[in-house]
Amino acid sequence: MAKNLVIFYSRKGSNYVNGEIRNLPEGNTAVVARFIQQAVDADLFEIETVKDYPADYKACTEEAQKELMGNARPGLKQYLTDITDYEHIVVAGPCWWGTYPMAVVSQLEKLDFSGKHVFPVMTHEGSGLAGAPLALRKHCKGAVIGEGLAVRGAEADSSGETVARWAAKNLQ
Repeated sequence: MAKNLVIFYSRKGSNYVNGEIRNLPEGNTAVVARFIQQAVDADLFEIETVKDYPADYKACTEEAQKELMGNARPGLKQYLTDITDYEHIVVAGPCWWGTYPMAVVSQLEKLDFSGKHVFPVMTHEGSGLAGAPLALRKHCKGAVIGEGLAVRGAEADSSGETVARWAAKNLQ
């Protein structure tokens, strides 16, 4: 059986859900990452930025857009440095301006993905996978990019069965 890793960034607190701003005790991507972990006994690595994003949702999206437009690499509290033991790696994050948050890129560029199978997972409110597969092709040099999974953030809490089916199909 393959050894699996989920690298993820998730935003709790003020989030856009079903057309309104809601306060989430746990971010949607963290919920999905946990479902993957349970389905295939994966290890989890949560990306955390040194500087917190603004608590206000609109201010957060504005900062995220500036980071994307400036090709920023936000500093992380901790970097994963070795993925040698893993065959399958899931990269999960919320859809921010059509792709992963730049903090995800900060992490991906520190790793050697040669020969790894990498799978995009994105939580969203209507964008699906958006640019996630393209981002992985760009930032995970040498990897084989596998089938992705898009989960509507508003449905994250109830997506356990869907996520488990996807994980069983792709990560075994």
